[in-house]
Amino acid sequence: MTITILGSGTSLGVPMIACKCIVCRSTNPKDKRLRSSVLIQTAGKNIVIDAGPDFRQQMLASGISHLDAILITHAHKDHTAGLDDVRAFNWINNTHANVYAEASVIESIKQEFAYAFSESKYPGLPEIVLNNIDNKPFIVDSLPVVPIRVMHHRLPVLGFRIGDFSYITDANHIPEGEYEKLYGTKLLVIDGLRYEPHISHFTLQQALEVIDRINPERAYITHISHQLGLHSEVNKTLPPGVELAFDGLRLELI
Repeated sequence: MTITILGSGTSLGVPMIACKCIVCRSTNPKDKRLRSSVLIQTAGKNIVIDAGPDFRQQMLASGISHLDAILITHAHKDHTAGLDDVRAFNWINNTHANVYAEASVIESIKQEFAYAFSESKYPGLPEIVLNNIDNKPFIVDSLPVVPIRVMHHRLPVLGFRIGDFSYITDANHIPEGEYEKLYGTKLLVIDGLRYEPHISHFTLQQALEVIDRINPERAYITHISHQLGLHSEVNKTLPPGVELAFDGLRLELI
């Protein structure tokens, strides 16, 4: 399994528009962060988690020519706004795009992209098949996927586990019963927004506490704000086996 971090930034991205802080002015490529997304390649399949406003740019950078599934964690625009760009895969591969999401998220997608689901469709619109999932394991082309219920303040969100890889973004709480799904994870990517408390995201310290409890072999922090600081400085402060993710990071899991 190969995991590529397509985007490791928060909803505003890094650099943030109009910001002149040291992080937003950094020339280090690891401080340039698109909206959070990840590509999982295993058993000949390409699966993306979340398709935010940087989806087109991320797909071009990944170099993939087909997409088997998009898993959506929740309905916020920084995780869904790029779905119109599945049109390219529709045309190149002459097939629809399979999107997996909870019922409430599906309804939001239908409203946001109503033109794609109208009875009388304009030629060239995205071809999307919405697959309703809940907090129970499901199959994507013979590949088992385990949803993980987490909370984004009061909003229920899904993380996902595929094999020994687990991905949790936009969360500030994991219900006690969901930890059982995470134990045994070898590679964990988890939300760690900044140092200061936030109403709907783990702080870096809270993310480290979750990592310590799950005890993966390797862990990476994602959904990073410019407020966390420079990659080169923050990364040096992290415990063994934990690093900041960055856009384009490729991870192998055997």
